[in-house]
Amino acid sequence: MTELGGKVAIVTGAARGQGRAIAARLAGAGARIVAGDVLVDELASLGHELGDAVVTGKLDVRERPSWEALVSRAVTTFGRVDILVNNAGVLRTVPLDEETPEAFEDVWRVNCLGSFHGIQAVVPHLRNAGGGAIVNTLSTAAMSAWTLHAAYVASKWANRGLTKVAALELAPYGIRVNAIAPGPIATPMVLPDNDPDARERLSRTPLGRIGEPGDIADAVLFLVSEASSFMTGAELVVDGGQTIGTVLPRT
Repeated sequence: MTELGGKVAIVTGAARGQGRAIAARLAGAGARIVAGDVLVDELASLGHELGDAVVTGKLDVRERPSWEALVSRAVTTFGRVDILVNNAGVLRTVPLDEETPEAFEDVWRVNCLGSFHGIQAVVPHLRNAGGGAIVNTLSTAAMSAWTLHAAYVASKWANRGLTKVAALELAPYGIRVNAIAPGPIATPMVLPDNDPDARERLSRTPLGRIGEPGDIADAVLFLVSEASSFMTGAELVVDGGQTIGTVLPRT
């Protein structure tokens, strides 16, 4: 596949799960990948897997200098940036009355501020390229609310708003900004070792299964390709029908 031939894509949270699948899928479509993550050991194996199509680098999305270093590496190595996938994220489960301001803020710094830093860091390069595509990762938690997830839900709703504003402001430059909202996806974050029943529980979607990282990678490829050239500010929900409504048994 060459639909992204000549394009350079930055993918965050690329060491494992969803981000790793996204990086591999975009590389398979012809893009050269700049993969960032704080999990540098796991990230190194992605470099071995994708070969010359990828360069990897440590990225703490909360810190602007970390972004500047990765974007600089992208431009130095490949000469341009065309695509940004803000995939990095963290999940935190705690009752609201037990949450701490420090933890609440840190979740927001990863899940929303990280996207803001990334957008600001790449926009000059996307303008130089004559346009580009940005995808922010939301969650079905940005479409509703979950108990025990105040920090997570608030950060994803904030990222949803950021996506809309960025789409409006960057459209004159040919830069499209869309969001993907995954439902339950089989990743280490969603299926932790201390929750052995998670896969079975999260497979109770209308389509009867949990999502796989490749499901999200396919959707991201669509959003960064010319197949979605008339889309900006959109939210693509990939959740097996989880957020449609309630399925009642037939009588």
